[in-house]
Amino acid sequence: MRIILIGNYRPDKQESMLRFSKMLKQGFFNAGILSEIWEPPIIFGRLAKSTNTGLGKWLGYIDKWIIFPIILKFLKREMINDGPDFRFHICDHSNAPYLKHLPKDLTSITCHDVLAIRGAFGFKDAYCPASTLGKIYQKWILQNLNKSRKLAAVSNHTLYQLQEIAPHQKLKHQRWVVIHNAFNADFQPMKSPYRDQIVRKLNLQDIPFLLHVGSGLPRKNRKMLLQMAISLGEQWGGHLCFAGEALDDDFLALVETFCLSNRIISIVNPNHETLVALYSTCEAFVFPSFSEGFGWPIIEAQSCGAPVITSNMEPMLEVSGGGALYADVNDPQSFANLFISLRDIKLRSNLIKKGFQNSKRFNLTKTINQYLNLHELTTISE
Repeated sequence: MRIILIGNYRPDKQESMLRFSKMLKQGFFNAGILSEIWEPPIIFGRLAKSTNTGLGKWLGYIDKWIIFPIILKFLKREMINDGPDFRFHICDHSNAPYLKHLPKDLTSITCHDVLAIRGAFGFKDAYCPASTLGKIYQKWILQNLNKSRKLAAVSNHTLYQLQEIAPHQKLKHQRWVVIHNAFNADFQPMKSPYRDQIVRKLNLQDIPFLLHVGSGLPRKNRKMLLQMAISLGEQWGGHLCFAGEALDDDFLALVETFCLSNRIISIVNPNHETLVALYSTCEAFVFPSFSEGFGWPIIEAQSCGAPVITSNMEPMLEVSGGGALYADVNDPQSFANLFISLRDIKLRSNLIKKGFQNSKRFNLTKTINQYLNLHELTTISE
């Protein structure tokens, strides 16, 4: 048995998707199944500084949508001629158009979210507005995604949203299920002195701080932490740490407006050890997102012992499993009040304990068994 994972185009720098494909490969290896990752070649994309904007995006499209499909057809034919039993899995729903170049009955796909697709259909709650070309592109992805016979959505919320915009998903030969993501790396409380060494290098030693992890996309609602700090006033004078994408000019202007420049710390694209140290040290992890497909940082923070305050909406409720405090994404004072409540040692301790318990749900063996079930293959003992 071999499972071929269709991965993402590396120049697009979708780090979470690259980690996801590696996670599946490791999980299948643990299950005793040969697995390999096929990715679009980097040919024309080498000529661009970025494949996410302008001409570079079109050069990337040539690699992804013209050259790679030809390669897929050739490799698929070679495998069929060799004769071994095999399956294909497309690791990212945005690559759904590759389905037409693979055997449909032997191919599954993971749907991580439908935010960009919903944005193309004008759903404001996705917080993903689309250009004219973007609308065409996302509808093309949905058209192919809707033909998938075996699909794993990463949350019940994502599956519901997908079915809402894909009403034709009622055919008997289609099997769409929910398979939660597993951890794509090791997350657990980091002990001193190693943790302290990392924090010291970040100039965060002995400094209380709230942590946000993620990009600067509007749906991530970074500004909530600024508004939260203002709402806290003299009750708390700590720092706000943003780990992920660099803070953009609009956000920095807002920081200036709120007179918070001396309390902002930006850690751009932290490595894994740094991220774990931040989760293990922060006073609280704040995740006030407007929309998500899953919300990996929630369980990462829980697994590292950080108390979590997040949005009182799905899929944050589903993923956090009751191991978080929940607030209205449009109410900074509510977030501030919940943070102050963590001064109750018993409440804080119980919340962290619930977080640890919840994070145990997302183990790799369980996830891999569910993918094996999706393909009607033999599972392994947990």
